[in-house]
Amino acid sequence: MIRLLGVQIADNDRIEYALTGIYGIGFSRARKILNEISINPNVAADTLTENEIKKIQEYVENNIKVEGDLREETRQDIKRLKEIGSYRGLRHFHNLPVRGQRTRSNARTKRGKRKTVGALKKEDAAKMQRPTPGA
Repeated sequence: MIRLLGVQIADNDRIEYALTGIYGIGFSRARKILNEISINPNVAADTLTENEIKKIQEYVENNIKVEGDLREETRQDIKRLKEIGSYRGLRHFHNLPVRGQRTRSNARTKRGKRKTVGALKKEDAAKMQRPTPGA
């Protein structure tokens, strides 16, 4: 396994895809990096020479914010939004979707597992509220 910027990269993946395992590098940015330093993107990660690995590492360290620095910057941005009391900050604080998604029927990933109110499930409560025929 190749270790690049503190992250283990899978040996058998193409280097173009393997770079996406680093936080802050997506597929298009990985292609851009490889084009800049003229490395074939179709080469497997384990076939790279030490010199090529060093080139990739130096380029990323000097030109792109990745991993810990990027995570810290993101954390600080969210903290700033919360402190100034912006709408987006409040959505982060209440653990709701931030970018305008609907919450009435979706947003289960963000809001978490459904919480039943009282001891009844939704279906049981609906049955109890319906009037019985002939009553």
